[in-house]
Amino acid sequence: MQEKILIVDDEQEIADLVELYLNNEGYTVYKFYSARDTLACIETTELDLAILDVMLPDMSGFKLCQKIRQQHTYPIIMLTAKDEEIDKITGLTLGADDYITKPFRPLEMVARVKAQLRRYKKYNPSHSTESEESVIAHSGLLMDIKTHECTLDERPLALTPTEFSILRILLENKGNVVSAEELFHKIWQDEYYSKSNNTITVHIRHLREKMNDTVDKPKYIKTIWGVGYKIEG
Repeated sequence: MQEKILIVDDEQEIADLVELYLNNEGYTVYKFYSARDTLACIETTELDLAILDVMLPDMSGFKLCQKIRQQHTYPIIMLTAKDEEIDKITGLTLGADDYITKPFRPLEMVARVKAQLRRYKKYNPSHSTESEESVIAHSGLLMDIKTHECTLDERPLALTPTEFSILRILLENKGNVVSAEELFHKIWQDEYYSKSNNTITVHIRHLREKMNDTVDKPKYIKTIWGVGYKIEG
């Protein structure tokens, strides 16, 4: 089945170029130049991934990302013209899974899309054919792999797909340290870690905030400085 990808960018040349490259890879593309026209598509179309420009004429890409996250868990890649850490962190905070700074190489865009879709299929049970235990339990934390739901002391945790994947990997490796680089490659299976070495740190911080965990006295995610992260067995 062809994956369906949403592209939203008011720079038509960029949107058209991305569409061309993704069509060449066999993806079905839904392309829009404004947020207003995008909203109906989000409501009525079963999408697999979204690529959102931060600067849109009628609504910021960040706001659009928030609207998607209210209902959907598919990966979101943000496009930003500014190579500023705050823009990247803002996107990740609001639920984005990755970001790309303009100008970018179209082939890198395609690689990022493929990496996100691989990760989503692997860690989202509705897209996976793997046979596995459906529930992981640890100290009040319950992760249901099949429903892609997670609760802590019976309180639902609203995790993004990437946060869910990171927590799942740490739980599956309880008692063992998992490095940031290993986490990155397990999730994205790509070779651009050196360009995005802050990504895992940001996602870990968001996980801790949602779980009311702390760096100083962690109950769940423990930082092993200079090595990585682990959940005690």
